[in-house]
Amino acid sequence: MKRLKFREMLDGLRESLEGVPEHRTGQNTRYEIADAGLGAFAVFCTSFLAHQRDMQRNKGQNNAQGLFGAQQIPSDGQMRNLLDPVDPGQLREPFWKIYELLEAGGHLDKYCGVDGTRLISLDGSQYFSSQEIHCSNCHVSVRDEEIYYSHMVMMAVVCAPEQARVVCLDPEFITPQDGHEKQDCEQQAIKRWVKRNAERFEPWSVTILADDLHYGTD
Repeated sequence: MKRLKFREMLDGLRESLEGVPEHRTGQNTRYEIADAGLGAFAVFCTSFLAHQRDMQRNKGQNNAQGLFGAQQIPSDGQMRNLLDPVDPGQLREPFWKIYELLEAGGHLDKYCGVDGTRLISLDGSQYFSSQEIHCSNCHVSVRDEEIYYSHMVMMAVVCAPEQARVVCLDPEFITPQDGHEKQDCEQQAIKRWVKRNAERFEPWSVTILADDLHYGTD
């Protein structure tokens, strides 16, 4: 089994972030979008960015720079300003580049099930809910005659029995779709994900796993 280095996996993310089109129209371009993206990713692996900024002031270096290559660390508000307008679809490829590296290195050999097929689980998840704060991408539901706004996503992971870890693939966000009157749902998101990614796999090489909500659907 070939050892996969963290830097190899990070390169794909950096490449995609550097390819994000510039959306700012003013003169305030102190921070690079790529640095904001790398800084946001670093939060999942290191302590909070405020601590990294303190480390930079006190020691002249920080983990976000040394480990992730972020040259400057924007504030939390500036990071949101830089990243909120970015289309999530522009950041799909890093998931697949890491998947390809893991597969080439033999790390996914045990992630098989029915007839030796690769097992991919698809399931929806809610990651924001409010009765007041909402946007055009919100899913709207009514419970006890009260309106709730939420953000939802359909997650895709490579998994297998007796394997303690899963490998995340690119997600599909459950958001209102152009040209559709009905509200978007998990089932439609799964169809979009499968249609978009089916050609990445050999025919009949994958088994899709879903919960009983999808039993009998096309």
